[in-house]
Amino acid sequence: MINVKNLKQGDLFDPWAHLGPKRRRLLDKSWAGLFREHILEELPVDELMPFFSDGAGRPSKELYSLMGAVVLQQAHDLTDEQTVEQVAFSEQWHYALDITDQSDDAAYICPKTLYNAHRLFVDHDIAPSVFDKITDKLAEVFDVDTAKQRLDSVHIKSNMARLGRIGIVVRTVSKFLVNLKRHHRELFDDLDESLVGKYMTKTSLGCFSMVKPSESSKRLAEVARDLFDLASRFSGLEQVSGMTSFHLLLRVLHDQCRVTASGTGEPLDFEVRPSKEVSGASLQNPSDPDAGYDGHKGQGYQVQVMETYTREDDPDEKSRQLDLITYVEVESACEHDSDALVPAVESTQERGLGPDEVLADSLYGGDDNVTAAAELGVEVVSPAMGGAKGEGALGLEDFDISEDCEVLRCPAGRAPAKTKRNRKKKRSSVAFDSEHCAACPRAADCPAKPGKKKYRYLRFTDKELRLAKRRAFERTAEFKDRYRMRSGVEATMSGLDRLTNIKSLRVRGKKAVKFCAVLKAAGVNVFRAASVRSARRAGNSPASGFFFGSPRPVSVFQARFRFCKRQSRKISLPGEIAVRLVSQRA
Repeated sequence: MINVKNLKQGDLFDPWAHLGPKRRRLLDKSWAGLFREHILEELPVDELMPFFSDGAGRPSKELYSLMGAVVLQQAHDLTDEQTVEQVAFSEQWHYALDITDQSDDAAYICPKTLYNAHRLFVDHDIAPSVFDKITDKLAEVFDVDTAKQRLDSVHIKSNMARLGRIGIVVRTVSKFLVNLKRHHRELFDDLDESLVGKYMTKTSLGCFSMVKPSESSKRLAEVARDLFDLASRFSGLEQVSGMTSFHLLLRVLHDQCRVTASGTGEPLDFEVRPSKEVSGASLQNPSDPDAGYDGHKGQGYQVQVMETYTREDDPDEKSRQLDLITYVEVESACEHDSDALVPAVESTQERGLGPDEVLADSLYGGDDNVTAAAELGVEVVSPAMGGAKGEGALGLEDFDISEDCEVLRCPAGRAPAKTKRNRKKKRSSVAFDSEHCAACPRAADCPAKPGKKKYRYLRFTDKELRLAKRRAFERTAEFKDRYRMRSGVEATMSGLDRLTNIKSLRVRGKKAVKFCAVLKAAGVNVFRAASVRSARRAGNSPASGFFFGSPRPVSVFQARFRFCKRQSRKISLPGEIAVRLVSQRA
């Protein structure tokens, strides 16, 4: 039976009167007060209702408090046991979740109930809806200006072992043999005992992790032969070909080996691939088939994060503006950042939080992305990749280019003799007088090359011209002043890790990783909003008790030390003596 509390209905008596005015004020000022006042009633409990009966069965846990507990668990990076304890005993959690009844029915969540809630979130992709509701509400309450935003990605790891090529093959073969023994014992019994002994005992599996580097190629070829033999033996059997572990086995075979197949698709022969030919999208661990590989950051996933930012010269005024994470998306680590820009812009525009300007690094700033974003009404401020190669070499960006993308003068100040444009092929050719070029000291470094008659030709496409114009703009003070704000997104990535431990998750699989990452980003938005609200009410910076919205308060010793340090700067005595005197006065 569905149990949902009407949060709009007030209480005849204040259920929190026992706290007293000071503790109540602390709760109102913290993230718990913000969550209770603005977030709790916005949670989309209607997405949980279809999984409960409306008129039969035992009453469910109150759905607002249950969904809120799931969000707070990820925001504070708690285990299931710690979450049960917080719901049962924490006054701050009770206040945030509006738990006014101290009975077990209201203030206790069974670990199994919490686990079932997690499964509903993961299987039915509810976390993005929760994030959107929280973000949209905070944007409305704090009047967030979304015109300026910045985009970047952070690498995260799921709870899986980091395996090399030999380990991937061995774990996959072992997983398949275990499932074969469980579901098709007669086929398992027909296998060679030496093969079973090699992959089915812990002692034997441990030997694969102690391979010398000089013997790794030989051992990889050995385990690849076993992999190929199993794939060849069972590829034609319907009862085996439908097994998930067998699909993983075939995937690893094609990832790690070049396979010659018959007309019916059955493998005939194989050759181990060189490591450079193994794709980043290859299987990294049979326990987490969705994880990918990035050559720079390693195995796992990446999270695309876009947030608003504020340009304010006054630090106190900037501290009162909320920088809000508006977009979160989880991808395999092998995905390229360039594919994330347009979906991020479109997603935020659909929710009314779209930017006018996006700051991003060069991986997002390809010409195709800049053009596509411009069609959506968004300007991308990003360095352009490529350019002149070699020390002292000139590029197209060194030429004087007009607003209409026409070459007006060369780096030496000479105007072109003639210009020709092929609109169909989107190419242009600019000719310069060879006599002038011959006398130019930069002729050897110039991209204009000798051609027919008496001209040197500079040939380029429309795309190359647009990129050259962007590179020329990058040299200006205006670009540097605008682009310097992009580095602030690194603080957001650091905050996500420090507050929520997003880089090392306790789950595996893309769906579960997305569930955790999205709710952790929502939690950071709540912490930030609480810090900004505290600063606005106090009329100063959010350093009064909280840093970056963190629920960990500053200690009394730290607060007094900072006070003494500030006072020491106001008097002319040496710093150490001044601190000592001010401490005595305090």
